Amino acid sequence: MTVDSAAGESNDNILLDEPTTADLRAKVTEAWREFAGALAALLPTLAPGGHIDVTLDPTASGTGLAVYSVSIRVLPDGVVEALAVGNAELPEGFRMDRAAVADLVALGWSPPGVLPGSGDSFGLRSSVDKSSSLAAIVSRTLRDVYGAPHPAFLVYLVHDEDDEPIETAPLATARHEPGIGKVLDLDDLDEDGELSAALASAADEVVPLEERVRTVVATMSKTTIDQLQVDTDGDIGIRAGSAMVFVRVRDNPPLVDVFSPILTEVEPTEELYVKLSELTNRMPIGRLYCAQDTVWASIPVFGRNFQATHLMLAVQVMTGLADELDDRLHGEFGGKRFFVEGDKPAPAKQPTDDHRPGMYL
Repeated sequence: MTVDSAAGESNDNILLDEPTTADLRAKVTEAWREFAGALAALLPTLAPGGHIDVTLDPTASGTGLAVYSVSIRVLPDGVVEALAVGNAELPEGFRMDRAAVADLVALGWSPPGVLPGSGDSFGLRSSVDKSSSLAAIVSRTLRDVYGAPHPAFLVYLVHDEDDEPIETAPLATARHEPGIGKVLDLDDLDEDGELSAALASAADEVVPLEERVRTVVATMSKTTIDQLQVDTDGDIGIRAGSAMVFVRVRDNPPLVDVFSPILTEVEPTEELYVKLSELTNRMPIGRLYCAQDTVWASIPVFGRNFQATHLMLAVQVMTGLADELDDRLHGEFGGKRFFVEGDKPAPAKQPTDDHRPGMYL
């Protein structure tokens, strides 16, 4: 399974080519460097028999029963062996294509069964003094082949020789997860190859949607969940220049709203409606509309079978769009931007759901 290219292709077609895209990519790249550095620093501290299991969290990444993982074990005399999941361990529909398998081999992995004891997994043998190289290979495997969008979507566990958990320094933004070994297996599939209704419901409830959304936003903002700006309605606020972007989680139907009050106290005119229609037609996702005296921009993200990459793209698009359009539309139609001179918030009115149909279109 290779990295989803749809989001990458959409990035080139965003209405406004703004610097937020480059900044986000730089932050994600730096996060992977930090993860690889932390992993390289951890390996030499493990005694023989110590091992690290790193997994792309299926509940956060939307991969369901497909568990993409890498296991690293320290052996005597400074030898290190690593195993990466192979197609025989993945359910149908989530198996890697030939290009992904070729990428694994190009990174240095031996095909399943070649390394003694590797079984159905890809194998790799290295040494502790080459921890940096091994960590880089593991990082690229998780990111480029298994499709992890960010190290924050990884969970890990460190064990000693007796399989007892070890407390270590954190692996950057990856999450230490004691329950990493408890995953669903192929026996949980019904005869049609699907999860039973009860199991599917249980899987969706493992990590609440609100928690997953806050994890994504915190990761993109390079902060912690506790430090997010959350108002009394539970909306997450993201400053974007002179504009403000909000992220709201809805329960019924499961939906994530990414929206921004572009302008307030604006006079609804035919010229304004025509302008908003023209701009909406040029947007690859989302829409612009006027409700009462406020111009709104909105991008909906489905909460059922939540995909973190979809939310990342929506936030990325909206932050650049809102900051650019509030200035452009203000120059043409007046009104107030969210942040005025001196960074004082303008009185943005929150319309009712009846006045925000764009969230569901």
